[in-house]
Amino acid sequence: MKVLLLLFLILIVVVAVVAVARGGAAAREQRRLDDARAEAQRWYERLGGQLMNLHGEDPAARQALADAGERYNAAGGQLQQAKSVRQFELARESALEGLAYARAARVAMGLDPGPDLPPLAAARGAGQLTREREVSVQGQQYRAGPQPGPDTPYYYPGGRVQGRPVPSGWYSSPVWSTALGTGAGVLGGMLIFDALFSPAFGDTGYGDGYQDGFQDAAGDFGGDQGGDVNQAGDFGGGDYGGGDFGGGDFGGGDFGGGDF
Repeated sequence: MKVLLLLFLILIVVVAVVAVARGGAAAREQRRLDDARAEAQRWYERLGGQLMNLHGEDPAARQALADAGERYNAAGGQLQQAKSVRQFELARESALEGLAYARAARVAMGLDPGPDLPPLAAARGAGQLTREREVSVQGQQYRAGPQPGPDTPYYYPGGRVQGRPVPSGWYSSPVWSTALGTGAGVLGGMLIFDALFSPAFGDTGYGDGYQDGFQDAAGDFGGDQGGDVNQAGDFGGGDYGGGDFGGGDFGGGDFGGGDF
């Protein structure tokens, strides 16, 4: 009888310990969830405040604000449906991307861009443009640079498109949208990126990892792309600086560069 009673007491203690451990784990997970929700909500509300107070007539500012509004709507939808820490993190990322566009709109309007934002996960290692570039691809001119202008009204906060790092900056057209499509659109978009950022035009600021990544991307599309792409800008060496292009959900090599 004493043995049975002892076993029963041991069983009670074990059950109690397991219950406490599970309760502690559940509480920690709930705190993580609450923190992630609050963090996403904070940036979402900040983006909403920016959109309410910014009104630009300049084409570059209007486009940037339109893109910021799209990210605001996306973040709001993600917040409504989020049930996990990861989903709240994605909502936060959408809100931060919207704030990057709002910040770009302020620059286009000649306003103080405000405090720096946390880095975008998708743009990690993509770098940024530091000088103007112009190329001719399939008979059309494309421009990109660090500042908005009549010829570069489209802002991109940086990221990866079809595995290719694309730096933040202002572009003459939203080529990244084309490159995210299918078929000829993808090829055309990647040709433009190759022309704007490829070491094939004589840059020496990239590391060997970029060369590997570029060769992989070229292999995906096949053929000699050089015939339709002509250099029109200044692609001299040393422009492209150094950094790690390893972020994002896509593949790609180590680009050894930071600012472009």
